[in-house]
Amino acid sequence: MSKLKVSVIGTGHLGSIHLKLLKQNENTEVEGIYDANSERANELACEHGVTAFATVDEVISNSDALIIAAPTVNHFEIADKCLDAGKHIFIEKPIAQTHQQGIDLCDKAEKNNLKLQVGHVERFNPALAALSSYSLNPMFIEAHRLAQFKTRATDVSVIHDLMIHDIDIVLHLVKSKVKSIDANGVAVITDTTDICNARLTFENGAVANLTASRISARPMRKMRFFQQDTYISCDFGKPEVEIFEIVDGDMPKSDNVVPATMLGSIEAGTKNRNIYFKKPVVPEINAIKEEHSSFVDAIQNNKDVSVTGKEATEALRIAEYISNMIK
Repeated sequence: MSKLKVSVIGTGHLGSIHLKLLKQNENTEVEGIYDANSERANELACEHGVTAFATVDEVISNSDALIIAAPTVNHFEIADKCLDAGKHIFIEKPIAQTHQQGIDLCDKAEKNNLKLQVGHVERFNPALAALSSYSLNPMFIEAHRLAQFKTRATDVSVIHDLMIHDIDIVLHLVKSKVKSIDANGVAVITDTTDICNARLTFENGAVANLTASRISARPMRKMRFFQQDTYISCDFGKPEVEIFEIVDGDMPKSDNVVPATMLGSIEAGTKNRNIYFKKPVVPEINAIKEEHSSFVDAIQNNKDVSVTGKEATEALRIAEYISNMIK
């Protein structure tokens, strides 16, 4: 199978990471990069031995697929051009500035029979991957995504920059429609919301309490799941997973966990139930590399993409709703 010709649009923090890691993918041939800042584009092109294209049209015409890592305000215009040219696209989150733009991109990709994947990278986080074989049916979710202040990515609110990761994960795991949303947030340093708390209630009774901040003294990327007889702590930063589970009798063995430790037992009517602690083995993977592999595989083997445009658009719709509640 011939290699997929891929180029990167945008040479900021994420664009440079995409370029570096794409070069390591054995199924891709990196054609080049484009950025409105030609000096930065030329610098990265020299560093990685690729072409710095002079225009967006030029980078599109020389590629089979594009990674769009430009500022969010430019996502729709660039992605729309790529789809018109018959190119597959990977768009960094959020998919666009508005969920209507996301809908339009999804419709065009489907009409043109093109792959559209969105960079909700935490879907590929090793900690979440460690739970892939575990039966998740959370009824209460607590998420904290706290970051120290950085000047980049302040073109959007903390909701669209950070919280949207957790919105996407929650929508992916809770197989129910959102029934209601409550939210509060404030702008502290920038002109947009810097810290926010949102509570999502689902039709099946599940609740997700999400907190995101980009003005924290210490970083944290943690999500806790509560479901029948089980508490799961998922640390995306370390990465690490801890599971506390109440079972009748002995804990069943599993290949992907260290031996479970019995912490004690509780009385439940006429029988005792045992409390076990276990830590699933977290795979040593790079989330962005996994994104790339998934995207390329979807194109070369005509598979569904891992994070669809429709999923990303729904996450953006919820983020928009939260933002509008705070204004």
